[in-house]
Amino acid sequence: MRILLLITIGLNIVFPCWGQNDHVRIAKQNTPAVVAINVLKKDGSTFTGTGFIVTPDGLIATNKHVIQDALFINITFNTGVVSGEAHPLSVSSNVDLALLKIDAVFLPYVILGDSDTVLPGQTITVIGNPRRLQNTISSGLISQVRQKADGTLWHQISAPISHSSSGSPVFNSEGKVISIAFASYVGEGDQNLNFSVPVNYLKQLIENAGYSLPENFSSATSADNSPQTNLIWAHLKKSWSILMRLLRIKKS
Repeated sequence: MRILLLITIGLNIVFPCWGQNDHVRIAKQNTPAVVAINVLKKDGSTFTGTGFIVTPDGLIATNKHVIQDALFINITFNTGVVSGEAHPLSVSSNVDLALLKIDAVFLPYVILGDSDTVLPGQTITVIGNPRRLQNTISSGLISQVRQKADGTLWHQISAPISHSSSGSPVFNSEGKVISIAFASYVGEGDQNLNFSVPVNYLKQLIENAGYSLPENFSSATSADNSPQTNLIWAHLKKSWSILMRLLRIKKS
C-alpha cells in the first residue's frame, strides 16, 4: 500500500493537471499565451481586444477589426508586462483575422487544431479579456457550424463573449485552438449568440504571410521543445528524486 501511495504521489507531481477538468487544464496551459491588444486609433480614441501568441518569436493572432485605424499598438501579457510596439503584419481579405508581430524570443504559444473536424455540440473553453478583465475563462459549446453566402464558415458558440473579447482563442477539449471569437448578436432576448472564425483560415493567413508554425502545431506527437513538455520533464525528475528519497527512508 505504501508503494502504491508513493507512486500516486509521484504521478501527481509529474502530471499536476491529472484529476482536473478540461477547463482548468486548458487554462493553466494556455493563459500565458493569451494577451491583451492595446490600440491607439488615429482619431485619438483607444480600443482593447484580445490576441494569442502562435510562435515563440512573437507572431500574434487577433481580429482585423481590433487593429482597424490603428496609430499605435502594443501588447499586455498575462503577467502585466507590456511589449514594445506591435506591427501589423497581415490581414485576411475574407474573414475577420489579422496578424501582429513583436520583437521577442522564447514566448509561450498555443497549439492550433484542425477546424475541419469541429462538430456541433462539442465542448469549448475560451480565454479572453472581456471589459479588460484579463485572463477570463469561459466555457460553452459549438452551437453550430454556419456557412455564409460567400462560402466562408463561422462557428456559432455558446460561450459568453463581451466587449474586448474580440480575438479570444477558442479551445477544444485537447487544448488546441479551433477558432477565434469575433462577434456577438446584441439585443433584447439574445443570449449567448456568439461567433468565431475557424482556425484553418488563420493557418492559411500565417502561411500566406511567409511564416511557419512550430513543428508540434501540425504533429500529434509530443513536442520536445514546448514549454509544457519541458515542465513535465522537470516534474518527472523531481518526482523520481522524491520517490528514491522516500524509499531510502523506508529501507532504513
